[in-house]
Amino acid sequence: MISRVFIDEGNVIIVELPTYLAALNAFTISYPQIVGIPVDENGMRTDILEKELKRLQAEGKKVKFIYTIPVAHNPAGVTLSLDRKKHLLELASRYDVAVIEDDPYSYFIYESGVDVTPLKTLDTEGRVTYLGTLSKILSPGLRLGWVLGNHHVIDALERAKQTADLHTSTLTQFIALESIRRGVVDKTIEKAKQIYKMKRDVMLDALSDSMPENTWWPRPVGGLFVMIFLPSLDIDTKKLLPEAIARGVAYVPGASFFANGGGWNSMRLNFSFPPPDKIAEGIKIIGDLAKERIKSPSEPITPEKFYNF
Repeated sequence: MISRVFIDEGNVIIVELPTYLAALNAFTISYPQIVGIPVDENGMRTDILEKELKRLQAEGKKVKFIYTIPVAHNPAGVTLSLDRKKHLLELASRYDVAVIEDDPYSYFIYESGVDVTPLKTLDTEGRVTYLGTLSKILSPGLRLGWVLGNHHVIDALERAKQTADLHTSTLTQFIALESIRRGVVDKTIEKAKQIYKMKRDVMLDALSDSMPENTWWPRPVGGLFVMIFLPSLDIDTKKLLPEAIARGVAYVPGASFFANGGGWNSMRLNFSFPPPDKIAEGIKIIGDLAKERIKSPSEPITPEKFYNF
């Protein structure tokens, strides 16, 4: 619905590198021009965002929106710092750009001191449209979400929603309502948070033990994923996937998350579903396979090297 309401063919939109695959798929059906902004351990590089906005303005191009997952990013797992959140909103105001804030994972933060302030709560101009979902905090099969925004945006989204499916299931809405009333959602969050943190730690330990030297990954402060970059720009994780599956493990090739066609040496790993012993086993399989394909060690593929900041 965001794609239908905001984007006309040829419009410029800005996303993070990497960003959520399904969002890219939803946006591309409207044929926009997509500009990617790299992330590092502190989220979107707003200094690079500022340069890109200045460049686009000089070229006479109007940016329709900036799409961001500021807290517990999918797939990178990082969180935008408070200073960068404020800088992003300053830039949105200066260049008159809307912001789409996608927030499925902020309930699952595993580190102390991580800023989980929603951009929407810092928004004084009605620029931010905030998206949330029950699919992560109650049940994956409960495909029910919500949106907060200014009344112009909400009115347009309501009409787009009605033309798309007429009406969200009343039964689904009542299940969600009763789950909130009875405290099921809060209990589910607390239980899942403990389990996910334990599994994340198992995966991080396994990566340290099993991956090739100089493999790099940002430490996920929350969410359900780890994004890893193999220490060779010559390796293609999409081509590696069939052999990994044949050995009993699957991942999502990282190129799918990069709007600029990059990320071919990366992969997204999920730790929320497998049991801990299977996480460790799966990482060892991936590590062994990667070591077989990387003939000579290289420098770590850090954000600075990968994106050529």
